Amino acid sequence: MNKREFLLAGAGLALSATGNVHAATSNRISREEYDVYLKRFNSNDMTFIDFYHPEVVLELGAKEIKGNLGIRDFYANVKKYIKETVEVTEYISDEAGIAVEIPTRFECIADWADSFWGVPLKKGQVMRIVSFGFYKVVDRKFSHVKSARYKMIHDWQMGDPRKV
Repeated sequence: MNKREFLLAGAGLALSATGNVHAATSNRISREEYDVYLKRFNSNDMTFIDFYHPEVVLELGAKEIKGNLGIRDFYANVKKYIKETVEVTEYISDEAGIAVEIPTRFECIADWADSFWGVPLKKGQVMRIVSFGFYKVVDRKFSHVKSARYKMIHDWQMGDPRKV
């Protein structure tokens, strides 16, 4: 075995041990990996939290949530009342992080008197917004997330939610 074959064999072992080509060579999270995260998030699979660093900070407007368990607990409560469906229309990533444009549909699935949005919500109400998300990545986990609303498409109080 020559030096090149030896090095290639070693790289193959490292990759097969992790099951992930990116883990052995890069901090970058691919679009396909991000789509796995979104699928879990959208289906209320709480293992979406596996993508978050234990000491993550999530900024949602004026609210700041610290730690992956804090995020898990926040969404466990929200998801009792809201069916949130996130799409990605733009995705950019590099070694340091991810930037996304995320149209999102929020459907109230149970009355929520003291909602996160500061207004009482009734089952069936729908809101659609487009946001930008910025994720810093450390050790292939989201370490700091900022979300900013870009455009309101449909407010909670507008019209028939089935048409949204």
